[in-house]
Amino acid sequence: MIDTQIYMDDVQLAGELLDNAKNNQDKLSHSDIVFGLRNFLKMKYYPVAVKFFFNQEELNDFKAKINFKIALRPYTFCHFIAASRQKGDILLGTHDKLGCSNAKYVFGWKELDEAEIKSHLKYTRSREQAEKFVKTKKRLPAGLLGFATAPLHKAPFKPDLIHGVCDSLQAYHLANDWCAAYDTQPFEMVMTMNSSICHGCVQCYVTHKPNVTLMCSGSKTAGKTEQGEINWIWPYEQLEPTFHWTLERILRDGGVSFPRTGETYPGFDICKLCTFLSFVKPKDEERLTAS
Repeated sequence: MIDTQIYMDDVQLAGELLDNAKNNQDKLSHSDIVFGLRNFLKMKYYPVAVKFFFNQEELNDFKAKINFKIALRPYTFCHFIAASRQKGDILLGTHDKLGCSNAKYVFGWKELDEAEIKSHLKYTRSREQAEKFVKTKKRLPAGLLGFATAPLHKAPFKPDLIHGVCDSLQAYHLANDWCAAYDTQPFEMVMTMNSSICHGCVQCYVTHKPNVTLMCSGSKTAGKTEQGEINWIWPYEQLEPTFHWTLERILRDGGVSFPRTGETYPGFDICKLCTFLSFVKPKDEERLTAS
Protein backbone atom coordinates (compact mmCIF):
# COMPACT_ATOMS: atom_id res chain seq x y z
CA MET A 1 0.00 0.00 0.00
CA ILE A 2 1.40 3.40 -1.02
CA ASP A 3 1.20 6.13 1.59
CA THR A 4 0.42 9.04 -0.74
CA GLN A 5 0.35 11.46 2.19
CA ILE A 6 4.15 11.38 2.13
CA TYR A 7 4.04 12.92 -1.36
CA MET A 8 1.99 15.83 -0.05
CA ASP A 9 4.58 16.89 2.51
CA ASP A 10 7.64 18.40 0.84
CA VAL A 11 9.91 18.16 3.86
CA GLN A 12 8.99 14.55 4.62
CA LEU A 13 9.34 13.54 0.97
CA ALA A 14 12.71 15.26 0.65
CA GLY A 15 13.84 13.45 3.77
CA GLU A 16 12.70 10.10 2.36
CA LEU A 17 14.64 10.69 -0.86
CA LEU A 18 17.75 11.68 1.07
CA ASP A 19 17.36 8.49 3.10
CA ASN A 20 17.28 6.61 -0.20
CA ALA A 21 20.59 8.26 -1.07
CA LYS A 22 22.14 7.24 2.28
CA ASN A 23 21.31 3.65 1.42
CA ASN A 24 22.83 4.03 -2.06
CA GLN A 25 26.38 5.23 -1.30
CA ASP A 26 24.97 8.72 -0.66
CA LYS A 27 23.76 9.01 -4.25
CA LEU A 28 20.22 9.64 -5.45
CA SER A 29 19.08 7.12 -8.04
CA HIS A 30 17.98 8.23 -11.50
CA SER A 31 14.37 7.59 -10.52
CA ASP A 32 14.79 9.60 -7.32
CA ILE A 33 16.03 12.58 -9.35
CA VAL A 34 13.27 12.37 -11.96
CA PHE A 35 10.61 11.90 -9.29
CA GLY A 36 12.00 14.83 -7.32
CA LEU A 37 12.21 17.18 -10.31
CA ARG A 38 8.59 16.42 -11.14
CA ASN A 39 7.34 16.83 -7.56
CA PHE A 40 9.38 19.71 -6.21
CA LEU A 41 10.27 21.82 -9.26
CA LYS A 42 7.03 20.73 -10.97
CA MET A 43 8.79 19.84 -14.22
CA LYS A 44 6.43 18.37 -16.80
CA TYR A 45 8.77 16.30 -18.94
CA TYR A 46 11.31 13.53 -18.47
CA PRO A 47 14.92 14.73 -18.38
CA VAL A 48 16.72 13.00 -21.24
CA ALA A 49 19.98 11.09 -20.88
CA VAL A 50 22.29 11.50 -23.86
CA LYS A 51 25.26 9.32 -24.75
CA PHE A 52 27.71 9.76 -27.60
CA PHE A 53 29.33 6.57 -28.93
CA PHE A 54 32.95 6.81 -30.04
CA ASN A 55 33.84 3.18 -29.38
CA GLN A 56 32.60 0.50 -31.80
CA GLU A 57 32.63 -2.26 -29.20
CA GLU A 58 30.52 -0.15 -26.85
CA LEU A 59 28.06 0.62 -29.64
CA ASN A 60 27.86 -3.05 -30.63
CA ASP A 61 27.16 -3.97 -27.01
CA PHE A 62 24.33 -1.41 -26.88
CA LYS A 63 22.79 -2.82 -30.07
CA ALA A 64 23.03 -6.38 -28.82
CA LYS A 65 21.62 -5.87 -25.33
CA ILE A 66 19.25 -2.89 -25.39
CA ASN A 67 15.65 -2.77 -26.56
CA PHE A 68 15.83 0.46 -28.56
CA LYS A 69 14.11 2.16 -31.48
CA ILE A 70 15.51 3.83 -34.60
CA ALA A 71 14.08 6.64 -36.70
CA LEU A 72 11.80 5.70 -39.60
CA ARG A 73 13.41 8.49 -41.64
CA PRO A 74 16.01 11.20 -40.96
CA TYR A 75 14.98 13.56 -38.17
CA THR A 76 16.58 16.43 -36.30
CA PHE A 77 18.51 15.73 -33.12
CA CYS A 78 15.91 17.71 -31.18
CA HIS A 79 13.22 15.35 -32.50
CA PHE A 80 15.14 12.44 -30.95
CA ILE A 81 15.31 14.39 -27.69
CA ALA A 82 11.58 15.21 -27.88
CA ALA A 83 10.60 11.57 -28.41
CA SER A 84 12.55 10.46 -25.37
CA ARG A 85 11.32 13.44 -23.35
CA GLN A 86 7.61 13.04 -24.08
CA LYS A 87 7.12 9.46 -25.22
CA GLY A 88 9.74 7.77 -23.08
CA ASP A 89 11.52 6.04 -25.96
CA ILE A 90 15.06 4.69 -25.85
CA LEU A 91 16.52 5.71 -29.21
CA LEU A 92 19.66 5.16 -31.25
CA GLY A 93 20.66 7.79 -33.77
CA THR A 94 23.17 7.31 -36.57
CA HIS A 95 24.57 9.46 -39.36
CA ASP A 96 22.02 8.29 -41.92
CA LYS A 97 19.07 8.98 -39.57
CA LEU A 98 20.09 12.51 -38.61
CA GLY A 99 18.35 14.98 -40.89
CA CYS A 100 19.71 18.26 -39.51
CA SER A 101 22.78 19.83 -41.09
CA ASN A 102 23.39 22.02 -38.03
CA ALA A 103 23.58 18.95 -35.81
CA LYS A 104 25.74 17.08 -38.31
CA TYR A 105 28.20 19.98 -38.30
CA VAL A 106 28.58 20.19 -34.50
CA PHE A 107 28.65 16.38 -34.25
CA GLY A 108 31.58 16.32 -36.68
CA TRP A 109 29.59 14.43 -39.32
CA LYS A 110 30.08 17.14 -41.94
CA GLU A 111 32.53 19.96 -42.51
CA LEU A 112 31.77 23.62 -42.88
CA ASP A 113 30.25 24.29 -46.30
CA GLU A 114 28.34 27.00 -48.08
CA ALA A 115 24.97 25.49 -47.18
CA GLU A 116 25.81 25.67 -43.48
CA ILE A 117 26.82 29.31 -43.82
CA LYS A 118 23.68 30.15 -45.78
CA SER A 119 21.47 28.58 -43.12
CA HIS A 120 22.72 31.28 -40.73
CA LEU A 121 22.32 34.28 -43.03
CA LYS A 122 18.87 35.17 -41.69
CA TYR A 123 20.40 35.72 -38.26
CA THR A 124 23.39 37.83 -39.32
CA ARG A 125 24.41 41.04 -41.03
CA SER A 126 26.49 39.43 -43.78
CA ARG A 127 27.85 36.18 -45.18
CA GLU A 128 31.18 36.91 -43.51
CA GLN A 129 29.54 37.29 -40.13
CA ALA A 130 27.53 34.10 -40.64
CA GLU A 131 30.70 32.15 -41.41
CA LYS A 132 32.47 33.63 -38.38
CA PHE A 133 29.59 32.76 -36.08
CA VAL A 134 29.34 29.17 -37.32
CA LYS A 135 33.06 28.75 -36.70
CA THR A 136 32.62 29.77 -33.05
CA LYS A 137 30.52 26.68 -32.33
CA LYS A 138 31.97 23.81 -30.35
CA ARG A 139 32.26 20.46 -32.14
CA LEU A 140 32.52 16.91 -30.88
CA PRO A 141 35.84 15.10 -31.21
CA ALA A 142 36.28 13.23 -34.47
CA GLY A 143 34.98 9.71 -34.76
CA LEU A 144 31.39 9.84 -33.50
CA LEU A 145 29.65 6.57 -34.39
CA GLY A 146 26.18 7.27 -33.05
CA PHE A 147 24.20 8.64 -30.11
CA ALA A 148 21.55 7.36 -27.76
CA THR A 149 18.74 9.20 -25.99
CA ALA A 150 16.49 7.90 -23.21
CA PRO A 151 14.47 9.20 -20.27
CA LEU A 152 16.93 9.41 -17.39
CA HIS A 153 15.09 6.89 -15.23
CA LYS A 154 15.05 4.35 -18.09
CA ALA A 155 18.57 4.95 -19.41
CA PRO A 156 20.34 1.59 -19.86
CA PHE A 157 23.71 3.33 -20.22
CA LYS A 158 25.85 5.80 -18.31
CA PRO A 159 24.92 9.17 -19.84
CA ASP A 160 27.38 11.83 -20.90
CA LEU A 161 24.89 14.58 -20.17
CA ILE A 162 21.27 15.30 -19.30
CA HIS A 163 18.99 17.52 -21.37
CA GLY A 164 15.79 18.93 -19.93
CA VAL A 165 13.03 21.36 -20.85
CA CYS A 166 11.23 23.61 -18.42
CA ASP A 167 10.13 27.20 -17.85
CA SER A 168 12.61 29.93 -16.98
CA LEU A 169 11.82 30.04 -13.26
CA GLN A 170 12.30 26.28 -12.89
CA ALA A 171 15.64 26.61 -14.67
CA TYR A 172 16.53 29.48 -12.35
CA HIS A 173 16.05 27.24 -9.31
CA LEU A 174 18.18 24.47 -10.83
CA ALA A 175 20.96 26.89 -11.79
CA ASN A 176 20.99 28.50 -8.35
CA ASP A 177 21.21 25.11 -6.70
CA TRP A 178 24.15 24.18 -8.95
CA CYS A 179 25.94 27.37 -7.88
CA ALA A 180 25.40 26.53 -4.22
CA ALA A 181 26.32 22.87 -4.61
CA TYR A 182 29.52 23.69 -6.50
CA ASP A 183 30.38 26.95 -4.67
CA THR A 184 30.58 28.74 -8.03
CA GLN A 185 29.13 31.97 -9.34
CA PRO A 186 28.22 33.33 -11.83
CA PHE A 187 26.31 30.62 -13.65
CA GLU A 188 27.32 31.09 -17.28
CA MET A 189 24.55 30.82 -19.87
CA VAL A 190 25.58 30.44 -23.50
CA MET A 191 23.39 30.69 -26.59
CA THR A 192 24.37 30.09 -30.20
CA MET A 193 22.37 30.79 -33.33
CA ASN A 194 20.38 28.03 -34.94
CA SER A 195 21.53 25.08 -32.81
CA SER A 196 20.19 25.32 -29.27
CA ILE A 197 19.77 21.64 -28.40
CA CYS A 198 22.39 20.03 -30.62
CA HIS A 199 25.09 22.60 -29.92
CA GLY A 200 23.94 22.94 -26.32
CA CYS A 201 24.61 19.24 -25.80
CA VAL A 202 27.92 19.40 -27.66
CA GLN A 203 29.03 22.41 -25.64
CA CYS A 204 28.14 20.64 -22.39
CA TYR A 205 30.10 17.56 -23.51
CA VAL A 206 33.17 19.55 -24.53
CA THR A 207 33.30 22.10 -21.69
CA HIS A 208 31.81 19.90 -18.94
CA LYS A 209 29.74 22.85 -17.74
CA PRO A 210 25.95 23.09 -17.24
CA ASN A 211 23.95 25.54 -19.31
CA VAL A 212 20.54 27.15 -19.51
CA THR A 213 19.79 28.38 -23.00
CA LEU A 214 16.93 29.50 -25.23
CA MET A 215 15.30 27.34 -27.88
CA CYS A 216 15.91 27.76 -31.60
CA SER A 217 13.57 30.09 -33.48
CA GLY A 218 11.61 27.24 -35.07
CA SER A 219 11.39 24.87 -32.13
CA LYS A 220 7.74 25.50 -31.28
CA THR A 221 6.40 25.64 -34.82
CA ALA A 222 8.30 22.45 -35.65
CA GLY A 223 6.59 20.59 -32.82
CA LYS A 224 9.70 20.11 -30.74
CA THR A 225 8.48 22.16 -27.78
CA GLU A 226 5.01 22.70 -26.43
CA GLN A 227 4.92 26.06 -24.67
CA GLY A 228 8.05 27.97 -25.60
CA GLU A 229 10.15 26.30 -22.91
CA ILE A 230 13.84 26.78 -22.19
CA ASN A 231 16.67 24.22 -22.26
CA TRP A 232 18.71 23.07 -19.31
CA ILE A 233 21.71 20.86 -20.06
CA TRP A 234 23.84 19.32 -17.30
CA PRO A 235 26.95 17.14 -17.27
CA TYR A 236 25.66 13.82 -15.99
CA GLU A 237 27.93 13.72 -12.93
CA GLN A 238 26.81 17.20 -11.85
CA LEU A 239 23.05 16.64 -11.81
CA GLU A 240 22.94 14.40 -8.72
CA PRO A 241 24.96 16.79 -6.50
CA THR A 242 22.83 19.69 -7.76
CA PHE A 243 19.54 18.04 -6.89
CA HIS A 244 20.96 16.54 -3.70
CA TRP A 245 21.44 20.10 -2.48
CA THR A 246 17.90 20.98 -3.63
CA LEU A 247 16.58 18.34 -1.25
CA GLU A 248 18.82 19.50 1.59
CA ARG A 249 17.59 23.05 1.02
CA ILE A 250 13.97 21.87 1.20
CA LEU A 251 14.69 20.31 4.60
CA ARG A 252 16.30 23.55 5.75
CA ASP A 253 13.66 25.95 4.43
CA GLY A 254 10.48 23.88 4.35
CA GLY A 255 9.95 24.05 0.60
CA VAL A 256 11.64 24.51 -2.75
CA SER A 257 10.50 28.03 -3.65
CA PHE A 258 12.91 30.95 -3.82
CA PRO A 259 10.39 33.75 -4.48
CA ARG A 260 8.52 32.84 -1.28
CA THR A 261 11.09 30.94 0.71
CA GLY A 262 9.91 27.61 2.03
CA GLU A 263 6.71 27.39 0.00
CA THR A 264 5.91 24.42 -2.15
CA TYR A 265 5.76 25.94 -5.65
CA PRO A 266 8.90 27.28 -7.37
CA GLY A 267 6.97 30.45 -8.12
CA PHE A 268 3.94 32.33 -6.86
CA ASP A 269 1.57 33.86 -9.38
CA ILE A 270 1.03 37.19 -7.65
CA CYS A 271 2.97 40.43 -7.40
CA LYS A 272 6.42 39.61 -6.03
CA LEU A 273 6.26 39.17 -2.27
CA CYS A 274 3.36 41.63 -2.10
CA THR A 275 2.49 42.18 1.56
CA PHE A 276 -1.04 43.21 0.62
CA LEU A 277 -1.79 39.73 -0.75
CA SER A 278 -1.24 37.76 2.43
CA PHE A 279 -3.21 35.13 4.32
CA VAL A 280 -2.75 34.78 8.06
CA LYS A 281 -4.15 32.68 10.87
CA PRO A 282 -7.11 34.37 12.56
CA LYS A 283 -7.01 35.58 16.11
CA ASP A 284 -9.18 33.65 18.55
CA GLU A 285 -12.07 36.12 18.45
CA GLU A 286 -11.99 36.28 14.64
CA ARG A 287 -12.04 32.49 14.45
CA LEU A 288 -15.15 32.34 16.61
CA THR A 289 -16.85 35.03 14.54
CA ALA A 290 -15.99 33.30 11.28
CA SER A 291 -17.44 30.01 12.51
